[in-house]
Amino acid sequence: MKRIKILLVDDDLKNSMLLKRFIEADGYEVVYANNGKVGLEIYQVEHPDLILLDINMPELDGFEMARMIRQFDKRVVIFFLTDRTDKVDRLHGFSLRGNDYIPKPFYPEELIARIHERFDSLTVDQDLEYNIGDTLFRPNLSSLTYAGETHSLSVRQTEILQMLAENIGRLVERDEILERIWGDASYSNSLALNVQISYIRRLLTDPKISIVSIKKKGYILSDGN
Repeated sequence: MKRIKILLVDDDLKNSMLLKRFIEADGYEVVYANNGKVGLEIYQVEHPDLILLDINMPELDGFEMARMIRQFDKRVVIFFLTDRTDKVDRLHGFSLRGNDYIPKPFYPEELIARIHERFDSLTVDQDLEYNIGDTLFRPNLSSLTYAGETHSLSVRQTEILQMLAENIGRLVERDEILERIWGDASYSNSLALNVQISYIRRLLTDPKISIVSIKKKGYILSDGN
């Protein structure tokens, strides 16, 4: 099995080295950068599976680094690790297609649990496909193909759409999505779900497909049948 590679980008050297050793002890490969500019350079060479990204850093901040990466890479998983916990910052992080937003201070065990959850959830049947309307959805590739064009989904968008595709034509409750994918149904996670649903709708260009919102209840994926 391929060893998961993690890029840790944080200008707090002392705590980063402690965290790096903790994560490595759990079997992951970790490379470190002390600012966003160096992190971007290492990312381009190492092609990590996961980026653990501080926000307030010299040279290039975490939000800007994430924005630059997401221009050409929609699949790498990004966790923001930060003491900036305002709602505006959290929503901005998710608008940049961050996959998680973990406020500091946090327990290293909590981070490891989130990493486990993220990559365990990617263990899907390689041949699994969903034909929705005239669109082909491949969860293992995080892709949507319609009319000869393929669009990439983030990991979190893939998980949400797969839950809807497994229950096509049926209501999937908001709390069920939040509990399975974020771990709890808090207000901030609920806002993040709204953002992710908006992105998925934009990527579903097939006119036969719609995601119907049922106020305060959940969502229904419809393929026109």
